[in-house]
Amino acid sequence: MNTEFISVNPESVIDESQKLKFAGYHLIQQCATRVPDAYELIYTFGKELEMKNLKIVLPEDQEISSITSIFPCAFIYENEMHDLFGVQIKMINIDYEGKLYRTAIETPFK
Repeated sequence: MNTEFISVNPESVIDESQKLKFAGYHLIQQCATRVPDAYELIYTFGKELEMKNLKIVLPEDQEISSITSIFPCAFIYENEMHDLFGVQIKMINIDYEGKLYRTAIETPFK
């Protein structure tokens, strides 16, 4: 299995995701974690035995565009990143507006 990490800026996530879709990749997962003053987002795509990961460092005060226009299934991951970490994602096709999970603490991993 071949795995590659590609650092991209937040503004290019749509273009990079589109390139991967046209190359035959499918979305495997999206996740977020906290780093000082920012979020680290990993978007994983796969094709056969090859995986490509887009690594994005998103400043706390910046939004990122949804990739649901390219990969509709991304809505669940993006709502989760928003609800649990506070990542601001614009234009999610199905946006639960902070109500995907019931948590005792709003954005518990922020």
